[in-house]
Amino acid sequence: MTAPPPDTLRVLVVESDVRDLEALARGLRRHGHEVLSAASGTEALTAYRDADLVLLDLELPDLDGLNVCRGIRSACDLPIIAVTALGTELDRVLGLQAGADDYVVKPYGFRELMARIEAVMRRARPHPGRASVLSHGPLRIDASLRQVSLDGRRIDVTRKEFDLLCLLASFPDTVIPRKRIMNEIWGDTWSRRTVDTHVSSLRNKLGGSNWIVTVRGVGFRLGDLARI
Repeated sequence: MTAPPPDTLRVLVVESDVRDLEALARGLRRHGHEVLSAASGTEALTAYRDADLVLLDLELPDLDGLNVCRGIRSACDLPIIAVTALGTELDRVLGLQAGADDYVVKPYGFRELMARIEAVMRRARPHPGRASVLSHGPLRIDASLRQVSLDGRRIDVTRKEFDLLCLLASFPDTVIPRKRIMNEIWGDTWSRRTVDTHVSSLRNKLGGSNWIVTVRGVGFRLGDLARI
């Protein structure tokens, strides 16, 4: 059997509307991708294990789509794009906080969706210019394993929390502008509250607010070791 091209993705489409599912599947196949499908949240929570990417409708017949997103995210770092008719700012924030890597509101243009898929997959791949293991005092970040430890103790972080911490640790003496953080980690689907929520969560998990310093009006940086 011939191996698929390296850019071919196995995409799980979680969509209860048959017409939407078929239209999306046709478009993905035209671009050379394999398509798996799930019509319910229950099916999605099993089928995601065989996928490279999940396109997740948040309005499902059996389970809350946000809970499905959280369930997948708690199990792995698989890229997830919410594709839904729920389009308020609060809907977007809740989707991103549940673990979605991007958020697309119906109706959407297929070219836009493909561009977002490409952007999400770029962010999901390791950055070749960064060290595979980053250390900041007792804090250790393993980019290849996507693991964080503090004083030798494993710290459980979400995908986006890891990406944020890894970005800050890659430039430990530099203030990273808020806009750069949002563009690199969330693309253009974000609100100001998104980064603040993730920074607050990381501070709690690391045991103190001094680990990530807010530079008012600019952005964030890792804290000085002498003050941690």
